[in-house]
Amino acid sequence: MGDVHGKRVLVREDLNVPFADGAVTDDTRLRATVATVGELADKGAIVLILAHFGRPKGVPTPDMSLAQIVKPYEAVLGRPVRFVDWEGDAANVATLQPGDIAVLENTRFFGGEEKNDPAVVDRFAALGDFYVNDAFSAAHRAHASTEGLARKLPAFAGRAMEAELDALQKALGEPEHPVAAVVGGAKVSTKLDVLKHLVGKVDHLIIGGGMANTFLAARGVNVGKSLCEHDLTGTAEEILEAADRANCTVHLPYDVVVATEFKPNPATRTVNVHEVAADEMILDVGPAAVEALGDVLKNCRTLVWNGPLGAFETPPFDTATVALAKTAGALTVDGSLVSVAGGGDTVAALNHAGVAEDFTFVSTAGGAFLEWMEGRELPGVAALSR
Repeated sequence: MGDVHGKRVLVREDLNVPFADGAVTDDTRLRATVATVGELADKGAIVLILAHFGRPKGVPTPDMSLAQIVKPYEAVLGRPVRFVDWEGDAANVATLQPGDIAVLENTRFFGGEEKNDPAVVDRFAALGDFYVNDAFSAAHRAHASTEGLARKLPAFAGRAMEAELDALQKALGEPEHPVAAVVGGAKVSTKLDVLKHLVGKVDHLIIGGGMANTFLAARGVNVGKSLCEHDLTGTAEEILEAADRANCTVHLPYDVVVATEFKPNPATRTVNVHEVAADEMILDVGPAAVEALGDVLKNCRTLVWNGPLGAFETPPFDTATVALAKTAGALTVDGSLVSVAGGGDTVAALNHAGVAEDFTFVSTAGGAFLEWMEGRELPGVAALSR
């Protein structure tokens, strides 16, 4: 980028943080911006932050104004932050000095933002000399502030975006084999493209959560009252066959924790998958299977993780996820495993297990992380690499 002193740099960040009773309840995304924003301000740039907040659908909505983020953001940055409304934006930006940081109002107050409207791109571009995309979590959308601007101004990746892309490259781009992937979650239908892509990329595919039940059913296991997409057993069978052809070993649980009702701490029993009663539901992976999965990870060099193994929000069905996450964290700390995880549920599960800090990289991106796992090109990233 060269010398940015006195230059206006438009930085796309993700400030879309959870907000309740006038306070930010999780500032992870705000903290992720500090490296890029701080570095630019220290170099004397005029830092203009573009971000969305909620889904106002092109209508200025007071409770989705980024004005309310300014105070908590100042606390995270440890620097003053100005707020610039779209009314008189150019005049307000003109008063900023080198090293100043300003948050521009919600980009989605423009209907054309999500349509990547050239008029909105021009409006944003008129405010800046350079463009930096630091929001991987919004990179799967071709919006004015994520893709259009990268075509209009000299464009660069921010530090958080750079770290994310490096980690993803290590995990699935050019990983060290053997590679394992843990894919969990309630439904196969939401992760079909991920599973189809991964069987050709990884050596071990560990399937957990409700989606494992659909695969078990495809193998002829009676899963009782478990969450199961019976209409997708044929698709599950196709994925298993594709894995066989690709020499990818699929790991399904062979012992499971079951209960007759889904509530915190009900009466449970641990059984072989072939012993699930008609009135029982599978709610977690059993201890023998978890121990075996830990042994699989001990023989791997790379791990990609998306989704919990059981119904982890409801105790005691967090047991398997916590145990395997701790194994993965310990192997990473020992230096034998590169571990990359992503997606909202996954981040929550790893935080709950107390091992998020031990993983090589934990992505806060949801949709963008999933689309990357599906092998798709992300418009916001593609625009930068051009």
